[in-house]
Amino acid sequence: MLSGRRLNLLDPSPLDIEIEDIAHGLARVARWNGQTLGAQIYSVAQHSLLVDAIAGHFAPSISMATRRAVFLHDAAEYVIGDIISPFKSVIGEAYRETESRILEAVMRRFELPAPMTKIAHDLAKKADRAAAYLEATRLAGFSESEANDIFGAPPPFASPIYALLNPWGAEEAKSRFLTRFAELTPVARA
Repeated sequence: MLSGRRLNLLDPSPLDIEIEDIAHGLARVARWNGQTLGAQIYSVAQHSLLVDAIAGHFAPSISMATRRAVFLHDAAEYVIGDIISPFKSVIGEAYRETESRILEAVMRRFELPAPMTKIAHDLAKKADRAAAYLEATRLAGFSESEANDIFGAPPPFASPIYALLNPWGAEEAKSRFLTRFAELTPVARA
């Protein structure tokens, strides 16, 4: 990693995980294999911010720890990339196991339950599906009916959520990701 850490994919240690590495990697990983509209890729870092905003819409009173876990739901992709769901099915269990090991190490690194709690997991899935619908229809060329068949149509959201669908450059995505992570992380008391 750019921090100098070495992460063992088969046995990842929470001690080898840094939020700056996660933000840097996710800001450079393209959602939808880069098959999106716009001059910039739509990054996994930006997707994480979208999922976080949608989760806040669905469950405004959840704990900050649950919100942080939802925000980090795709953090393993900073190392293994974002593979489209149909191809994940082809790869099979080896991919899912590797992704799970890395995500659990990320969760432990940031003092969150590993694996994610059922509340965090279910909220992340619900918000992720809503985000995928919005990304599909606004960035990836899907019709609303096609996206509805695959993801289900989400409810209407406030305009700040839709603003998160305008792709940013990598440095802006990284910076906003780090800022939001800091907002979701309790300050250690001396």
